[in-house]
Amino acid sequence: MKYRQPTKAIITDAGFASRFLPITKTVPKAMLPLGNRPIMQLVVEECAEAGIEEVIIVATREGKAIYEDYFNNSSNRIRKLLRSQGKSDRYKPVQEVLDLPKITVIEQDPSYPYGNGSPVASARDFICDDEAFIVMYSDDVVFGSSDVKTLIDSYKKHTDASAIIIAQEMPREVLSRYGIIKLANEEAMTLLNIVEKPRIEDAPSNLTSYGRYLLTPDVFQYLNPRETGLDGELWTVDAITKLAVDNAVYVERTKGTWMTTGDPKNYFLAQLQYVLDYEDYAGDVRELLNK
Repeated sequence: MKYRQPTKAIITDAGFASRFLPITKTVPKAMLPLGNRPIMQLVVEECAEAGIEEVIIVATREGKAIYEDYFNNSSNRIRKLLRSQGKSDRYKPVQEVLDLPKITVIEQDPSYPYGNGSPVASARDFICDDEAFIVMYSDDVVFGSSDVKTLIDSYKKHTDASAIIIAQEMPREVLSRYGIIKLANEEAMTLLNIVEKPRIEDAPSNLTSYGRYLLTPDVFQYLNPRETGLDGELWTVDAITKLAVDNAVYVERTKGTWMTTGDPKNYFLAQLQYVLDYEDYAGDVRELLNK
């Protein structure tokens, strides 16, 4: 079955982010800033750049209200105060958030097991049976390009695709930290499976999979909360691997640069890279680093 082009994206931030405690007992991990914008906004902006019309954010019970306030509260009190002070230009970043695509925030089903597949399964009712859709992990950021646009462009080309995933080539010495792609056909760039955290000598390639997927409703037959995988968790990658057995799953290389913010060290490195690439005070940061 050929599904309609994606107009919706599911973005997940439903974990506890225990490596970032104590701050994440109050603030969702994807609300931590890169520059003066939260990580989640950058991920949503990647969707907007690709023409996505609706974003479904899957959050914890505590995080749901925070995301709803951030993306949908017009903060009229602040706008009026800035206008009275002759500083209306400072409201522009707030208006840019309000102008983003439609944002729907839901809570992950609390009856589902732990694992990155559970937020996706929780959003099933928001996906029509005849449409493809995007799935994104909010702790993965991409600089310099929209992976979502790459996925959508690829889907226009690969009319037989049941899924398309994004990959980035990584140095050999770090391959044991990630899910590494094994291709069924290198010329066609079709997926055989994904090997989680292999020994370096056993890595089937240097293509690393991360949280940018174009999926079709075919995947939901394998995202069953009663059928968990490693450590009793529900994994999106497991569902994609099962889908690839009898269906076409394609792999696309990112046109940007992927960085993870999933732990304090890598979050800091992504924050630093973002500031150096995009903020107008980057020169001051470089000067400080040089000292």
